[in-house]
Amino acid sequence: MSSRREFLKTAAGAAATLGAFSYAKSAGANDRLSIGLIGCGSRMKGAIMPSVKNYAEAQNVEITAVCDPWRLAREEAAAMCKGWFGRDPLQYTSYRQLLDEANVDAVMIASCDHQHTTHLKAAAELKKDAYCEKPLGKDLEGLKAAYDAVKANNIVFQAGTQVRSYPSMLGARQYFATGALGKVGRIEQCRNGAQPYWYGRIKEVKEEDVDFAEFLMDRPMRPFDPVLYSGWYGYREFSDGPVPGLASHYIDLVHFITGAGFPRSVVSMHNTYTWKDAHNFDAPDHATAVWEYEEGFAAHYSTNFGNSGGNSFKIFGNHGLMDLQDWSNIYVSGEGAFGETELPKDPIRIDDVECPDHIENWLQCLRTRNAPNANIEAGYQHGVAVLMAMRAADTGKRQIYDRDKREIRDA
Repeated sequence: MSSRREFLKTAAGAAATLGAFSYAKSAGANDRLSIGLIGCGSRMKGAIMPSVKNYAEAQNVEITAVCDPWRLAREEAAAMCKGWFGRDPLQYTSYRQLLDEANVDAVMIASCDHQHTTHLKAAAELKKDAYCEKPLGKDLEGLKAAYDAVKANNIVFQAGTQVRSYPSMLGARQYFATGALGKVGRIEQCRNGAQPYWYGRIKEVKEEDVDFAEFLMDRPMRPFDPVLYSGWYGYREFSDGPVPGLASHYIDLVHFITGAGFPRSVVSMHNTYTWKDAHNFDAPDHATAVWEYEEGFAAHYSTNFGNSGGNSFKIFGNHGLMDLQDWSNIYVSGEGAFGETELPKDPIRIDDVECPDHIENWLQCLRTRNAPNANIEAGYQHGVAVLMAMRAADTGKRQIYDRDKREIRDA
């Protein structure tokens, strides 16, 4: 299998090199920025690429290179680019090839969780601006290394926590700052589903179409497994389940709306209670975490992948509450207030604060060199928070973050 893999890498690299000369001459014409894609799965093709296409003309950008270990995903992304931009992008199996050979100004990373920091660090060290999906890191050392590379090379970075760029969420932040909710002591989200999201990712994948070693990266080599490859979200070796997968959005919003930074401490627990089957997924289907902040509140999170009921997202103050369950329509009321309150009894919708779309914001910042809405500080903060929660659940001990030493340790 190794000889076949090397042949595929060599062939792909040669083909890409033949096309690189034309891009080197033309991709930057008229100040056009060239973008490369690392990871061409459903998130990239279903959300990120269409967003880039929407702003490509206004921001004068083009996707000129795509990279994925799976031939079918790579070719689907390339076909989309051909339809939008009128020419074939360069195709690669490895991020190394794309970064070394493609004439790109910036990269967008939507690879597997265990690959994010490796891809981001490599791009930053070559001074390529970058957009990277959440969770930003799966381990603290990799997260710190990527953070340091972004800072040292002064690249424009945007984390994929796109909900903070909703006009409704900017409105929520502005309203929170008025203090109308009173003393906030608890923020809470319950994000449930009848089935873990990784089941919906399982696909028929042929071994000959995949560079499996490129997918595994620093993980031990083993025989190809189509369920492991396509359903990687369900295995702790590659992803850690709902806290980094879903609560990364939540905790990023907690930081964004309240202005808080790193948690002071966290307790957490997780397990698989419902979905026990032949796939042997070991990412938990139930998870609970509570982060405590120096600002004087606790952020509670839970996921139940055994029943889809009970979803909620609320900020509780002693004068009333903010309901954020509908991310695009946020309401406040005096519900549950202690004593008199100036908030209305019935919920009222708070005003949006207009802002660029998350992808548009990043593309604009490629030109202005300003910090995007979810810059590396925001990405690092959500990354630390979810890693603290995973360590707390795995060890059964409360965790704290030492900002000076940049260490997560037992309390």
